[in-house]
Amino acid sequence: MALRDVVKRLKTSADELDRGKLKARPSAMGCTPIDQVADRQLVDLVGQVRSVRIVPRAGSPALDVTIDDGHGLALAVFYGRRSIAGLNAGRIVRFSGRARHNQGRVTLINPVYELLV
Repeated sequence: MALRDVVKRLKTSADELDRGKLKARPSAMGCTPIDQVADRQLVDLVGQVRSVRIVPRAGSPALDVTIDDGHGLALAVFYGRRSIAGLNAGRIVRFSGRARHNQGRVTLINPVYELLV
């Protein structure tokens, strides 16, 4: 049985292995997978930062952070911020806040965040 697992891992691409690790993280940390988030629900999300962008909204800056947990994408918006130290692409982060569905994407406004890895 162990040999079969080794052969399977050798045949699996690095992207698929990374995706599997991302999918396992939310349940291991007691967080909600992004594809299971209900509108206006208090949630804890954990995922890998895919992008960080500064987007002007109503004349002031807003920092948009997109995370991926292997189940889907979520957007965290930090109004009045141009950067957050340590919050870079590839970083594992945990967001806590009230989720809403906006244009088909889970969005959290000014969530509490924790930098993990």
